[in-house]
Amino acid sequence: MSKGKIGVLVEEHFDPDEYREFNRFFPSKGYEVVYLSHLWNQPSLRFGSNAEGDEVKEHVVVTTEVSGLDPNGFKAIIAIGAYATDRLRYQEKVKPGQKNNAPAVAFIRLAMSTPGVKLATICHGLWLWCADPDLIRGRKVTCAHNLISDVSNAGADIQYDLAKETTADIVVDGNLITSRHPGVNKLFMETIVAELEK
Repeated sequence: MSKGKIGVLVEEHFDPDEYREFNRFFPSKGYEVVYLSHLWNQPSLRFGSNAEGDEVKEHVVVTTEVSGLDPNGFKAIIAIGAYATDRLRYQEKVKPGQKNNAPAVAFIRLAMSTPGVKLATICHGLWLWCADPDLIRGRKVTCAHNLISDVSNAGADIQYDLAKETTADIVVDGNLITSRHPGVNKLFMETIVAELEK
């Protein structure tokens, strides 16, 4: 019996290790993994991971459109790491002073205000939140080192491990779980499940 769905936001150039580990770990704990993206009026799209060596080893076919999707159908929403999250925040048309209206950003905005839904992101994933600084202003987070300026400029409170001279491995702030790097993905996944099962 499924404990519920975990939605994973994905696009081209996702992290292959996270993808493989999500697909093993969450189902082993009783959760169904569903990949979400903006499908550009297509019934499905196929995305490739970052290359390992010279080869793109992982691909995912996504059939769930994120635009207009109800977050209530999910226990948690994860933004996968790597450059996929930069692609997810792309918007076709912009106006001065208008919030980012990319479908994935709009979905994160809605999910952040949906009671009972956990939001989680690792490595570069906070790029999605930086597209609308209201989403992380004042929140305690961690992130990849090369996102520190982006996340800080969005008003988040980055947590550090001063002894290691790094950002914190993982930070939980209410409904938001952030992790700094795929190297701590096991801790990230364990933390998500622990938060879901409190």
